[in-house]
Amino acid sequence: MRIAMVSEHASPLAALGGVDAGGQNVYVARLGEELARRGHHVTVYTRRDAADLPDRVPLPCGAVVEHVPAGPPEAVPKDELLPHMSAFGAHLARAWGRDRPDVVHAHFWMSGLASQLGARPYGIPVVQTFHALGTVKRRHQGWRDTSPPERLRVERRIGRTCARVLATCTDEVGELAAMGVPGRRVSVVPCGVDAGHFRPGADGTAVPPRRARHRLLACGRLVRRKGYDQAIRALASVPDAELVVAGGPAAGQLRRDPEARRLWHLAHRAGVAGRVRLLGAVDPAGMPALMGSADLVLCTPDYEPFGIVPLEAMACGVPVVATDVGGHRDSVAHGTTGRLVPPGDPGAVAAAVRELLAADDVRRRYGTAGRERVLAHYTWSRVADGVEDVHRQVLTASASPKEVA
Repeated sequence: MRIAMVSEHASPLAALGGVDAGGQNVYVARLGEELARRGHHVTVYTRRDAADLPDRVPLPCGAVVEHVPAGPPEAVPKDELLPHMSAFGAHLARAWGRDRPDVVHAHFWMSGLASQLGARPYGIPVVQTFHALGTVKRRHQGWRDTSPPERLRVERRIGRTCARVLATCTDEVGELAAMGVPGRRVSVVPCGVDAGHFRPGADGTAVPPRRARHRLLACGRLVRRKGYDQAIRALASVPDAELVVAGGPAAGQLRRDPEARRLWHLAHRAGVAGRVRLLGAVDPAGMPALMGSADLVLCTPDYEPFGIVPLEAMACGVPVVATDVGGHRDSVAHGTTGRLVPPGDPGAVAAAVRELLAADDVRRRYGTAGRERVLAHYTWSRVADGVEDVHRQVLTASASPKEVA
């Protein structure tokens, strides 16, 4: 198949850890690689955010990244990109007029808008992965939600008009139903993890020495919704443990980062400043060893559309304590690979952590089960199987009877 993947703000080439660079970048990069490795012709369209970027960048796997001129060739926060989606869609229409893909896979709602603009003239089916829904973000962030006001209306229209919505967790199916997207038009395919990279016993030279008997690790983008404050509050009730937070800007820039400053102030007020370390950005090559150095990985957001960090921890054989929200409900098997706790409840986090730190045998059992669960359900090969099947279904449904025969 000729597959066009559209990811307007999340380039597979981007460095992870920034405010707008995280799980979606990983998903697009790894899915594109896996599909290309299977012989599909994959082009990833992402917005040009620097003037010196080449028009096209071939990837070692055989996929190609194409930089689309839409808006200024500089970094723009994703919530300010909507005015440039018409130009993005017009570019796609021109490109696909010259070289028509069989199927388009849009990532994020604005990519869906641009994809439908580009695909409509040619009747190309569009598969939509939202990665996060505006209704959920608005519910949890309230006035802090910086999404354009049009987001909810556009997402509803995209969900009702695209060929198929590819949800990343079962929780999303209910949210889509509330938006008027019937379940028969939704397929659930989870995110994945590189189980060869994230593995038990990974080597690493950049793992900081412990400052306490036990190590708790939290990692990801350094943004408020990730709930690091909940982990810090829980730490006050977990003696003889340190909390290491990996993610965000480089270590030398942390003091200028608003979220890092907020977390430091919170740690001082909670009396745990000496047991909290913010590492800043960590080289992805060193993440498996850092995860392996922890007794537990904490994932404590108030909401999480999917959440790749629990999978990375489980792949490394490390138990997870995660909030009972969104994709965590699918990926973390409560009482088998970790514990699920109510969101916004640092006391529940602390209780689960204390119980697990006191039971070495349970942690070992959880770690083994987590690795097995990842290998069975969450490798990128498994994810590509599901996505490939959805692509073939919508392609068949869009073909004429003569073409199907």
